[in-house]
Amino acid sequence: MIHEVDSALRTLIERDTAVRDVEVVFDAPTREWAGRRTTPTVDVYLYDIREDLRRRTRGVLNTYDDQARIVARHLPPRHFKLSYLVTAWTQRPEDEHQMLSALLATFLRYDALPTDVLSGPLSDLELPVPLTIGLPPPEDRGFADVWSALGGELKPSIDVVVITPIDTGQQFSVGPAVTEPPLFDLTDTGQQDRAEQVGFDLADQEFEPGGRVSMRRRRFPITRTT
Repeated sequence: MIHEVDSALRTLIERDTAVRDVEVVFDAPTREWAGRRTTPTVDVYLYDIREDLRRRTRGVLNTYDDQARIVARHLPPRHFKLSYLVTAWTQRPEDEHQMLSALLATFLRYDALPTDVLSGPLSDLELPVPLTIGLPPPEDRGFADVWSALGGELKPSIDVVVITPIDTGQQFSVGPAVTEPPLFDLTDTGQQDRAEQVGFDLADQEFEPGGRVSMRRRRFPITRTT
């Protein structure tokens, strides 16, 4: 599912961004990698994967056939937040800022990834794939920490978070559909009927003076024929 989101972001950047002749990569922007860049590049680095617990749902979903009969049940998809660090790399900071401006304008046009850039299971789920731009990072993570972990210098970037649904693959089979009414066999087996006396206790409540309650138990015979 992650590579399908990568492909959707690449298509969106190459198709809608007003910057041409730019390479789109998904490499970690380390110091060594930056030293090898010789052409204008947009780096879309995936640095964090977390489940969006606010979108988790309970229960099961039904799968129906062409006659609206339940043929299976499955768990609802889980939603994960894929956080990308989007940076521009050229020889001049002014060109990088222009590329970042074009990227920001492209992302802001969408609240979710367009359906025409989705593919594979991500498209088969037929669920929206929300997209957020430039939100503050969680309290336990900062962009400076990301750059420190990469061993590079702090650089202007756009934080893009894609919330993608992922099928858990957990399915449960169901029994065959009932297509005929039930049948009852009422024929005599030839055995002699026998009866036995059984009883049960029934508690009766009686109110006595002073508000006290006394219990009187009675035994009623019941005849059960087998």
